Amino acid sequence: MENNSSLKKTPLYETHVENGAKFTEFGGWLMPVQYSGLIDEHLTVRSRAGLFDVSHMGEITVKGKGAVSLLQYAATNDVTRLAKKQAQYSLLLNENGGVVDDIIIYRTGDEEFFICVNASNAEKDFAHLSNLNRFGAKIENVSGLYAQIAVQGPDAARLLGAVLQVREDNLALAAFPYFTYREIVLPNEFGVKAKSLVARTGYTGEDGFEVFLPPQSVKSFWDALAEAGLEFGAKPVGLGARDTLRLEVCYPLHGHELRDDICALSANVSWAIKLQKGDFFGREALLCERDKGLAVQLAALEVISPGIVRADALVFSGDREIGWITSGTKTPTTNKAVALAYLSPPEAKLGNTVEVEVRGKRVKARIVEAPFVKPFNKR
Repeated sequence: MENNSSLKKTPLYETHVENGAKFTEFGGWLMPVQYSGLIDEHLTVRSRAGLFDVSHMGEITVKGKGAVSLLQYAATNDVTRLAKKQAQYSLLLNENGGVVDDIIIYRTGDEEFFICVNASNAEKDFAHLSNLNRFGAKIENVSGLYAQIAVQGPDAARLLGAVLQVREDNLALAAFPYFTYREIVLPNEFGVKAKSLVARTGYTGEDGFEVFLPPQSVKSFWDALAEAGLEFGAKPVGLGARDTLRLEVCYPLHGHELRDDICALSANVSWAIKLQKGDFFGREALLCERDKGLAVQLAALEVISPGIVRADALVFSGDREIGWITSGTKTPTTNKAVALAYLSPPEAKLGNTVEVEVRGKRVKARIVEAPFVKPFNKR
């Protein structure tokens, strides 16, 4: 790990220390990796509710008459389909069709957008959007103005409603659909007369919310969630369980499944790439890759012999090297060793058996249908 003094810390760092968190470096930040233990935290999110400090994530606003045109050109999804108070998953591509970042775009007005970007990519994404801004849009990196807490799990609505003093039925899916957001004024005890953006989004595959709020309010808000959460069996959750949760539902992680040197069409996120919408940055490269045939394809693997496979392990078919693992571990819900891997397309067929090299030995794995665990909205 880097020297801790060189790493950024969220406003909740001291709170995590007081609660006995173990830490890790992630994207230039010193972040809690676990509290009570990865398995316990993971299962808490699947069965009750977990609290995540995700204040390391970045935020960018795009406003003005050119805002729609810029995002329509810079991002792969179709922002013209977004109504106000809706959110959309999208990608930023480079000129070769690789992924600069995956983002969530929130439409906050007719010509106003709020974008959540990955932790280490805020400055890079801001520069990328600025370089593409031939439309006169106003772009701001507002990451310093926000902290973020994710409340995830079957009891998330009950817990958040109790703390925000909002009736639980107002947070029900029928009233507050998936991939929408609301602006909610924080109760007075959180010290700031400011609106928080509460989004029904998340990275765990469970129902839940991501709350963007001023940094000066985040400690009192976290403490209130933790105290109220005792009734629901809710617990703080670190990056370790965040990773196993997202792997079970096969959500991609930038730097692993999403990379600037891998064509976005290879990553099984084509549903967020609207080739038919017209020109966007990187589109021509995607079309070229599609027409000549993708070099690799992301596949889901279930390990069928003893062993756990990890990122960067090589994958073989007989004597032929056919790809590599992007993410892998044994996950608590499945109680199986599973992985995602980039494979040559002919080898990435359901039911195929491959071998993964682990410490000089071969471990057998079978290609299975993704995801390993269905997200809450598809169960």
